[in-house]
Amino acid sequence: MFQTEYEFTLPMGYIDADGNLHRDGVMRLATGADEIVPLKDPRVQSNPAYLIVILLSRVVIRLGALEMINPKVIESLFAADLAYLQDLYNRINGNGTRSLKLVCPHCQQGIEVELDQPGES
Repeated sequence: MFQTEYEFTLPMGYIDADGNLHRDGVMRLATGADEIVPLKDPRVQSNPAYLIVILLSRVVIRLGALEMINPKVIESLFAADLAYLQDLYNRINGNGTRSLKLVCPHCQQGIEVELDQPGES
């Protein structure tokens, strides 16, 4: 079966206005519109770095008990969590690396392991 949603746990977590910590969430695969529509947003046009904020607010579909994920939530994440989500986005949407460099814990030999892309088995 083709996987379109990916669970994650943020390294630090989002703290809402009431002080509640939200770490577990779900990100869905991006559509063409998810990558195109934010380019028309004036916040992105005036600051291209803001693109990832809009993009993540569209594809993160659950974060803890929050009812809505919007750009303000993504803006309020700790930098480590933002980097984590950006890396997850790149990996599940095929924009990241397809391999990991690992070291064998027994012989200390370096190896490179190919990763399956979403939809591969």
